[in-house]
Amino acid sequence: MTTRKTSSKSTHRAPDAGRRLSQSANKIWLAGLGAFALAEEEGGKLFKSLVHKGEKFEEVGKEKLDQARATVEALAMATRHKLESATEEVRDRAGDAFGKVEDQIDSRVAHTLQALGVPTRGEIARLTRRIEELTELVEQKAARKPRPRAKAARSSAR
Repeated sequence: MTTRKTSSKSTHRAPDAGRRLSQSANKIWLAGLGAFALAEEEGGKLFKSLVHKGEKFEEVGKEKLDQARATVEALAMATRHKLESATEEVRDRAGDAFGKVEDQIDSRVAHTLQALGVPTRGEIARLTRRIEELTELVEQKAARKPRPRAKAARSSAR
């Protein structure tokens, strides 16, 4: 069997490689710790930065919400005024239409009553005044002395 000779160079490499591997592992470990420390430091700064940006965003959002609310309120008020004026216009038109219908009904009823010979309010008022005048004349005549001719004419007729 052949044996291989180990050179002093290869034995010398083994402890050197182990040391380098150990140093690399140590550097990796330190880099990890450094990253953790940096994340911890920067994390606080990042957190504060995020809070600050969140506050600004909230403020802008509130302003936009207030603007939107004001716009909606203005539109609602304008719409309310338009509806009120439209309602008033409809009421006026309806009132006019009802007035016209009422006038037409009155006219037709008056025409029908006239065709049936029913006297109007004015005609009844004129007749009432005339009856009062005639009643007064009759009362005046009755208050005067009775006429003897009328009695004489009645006696002779018997």
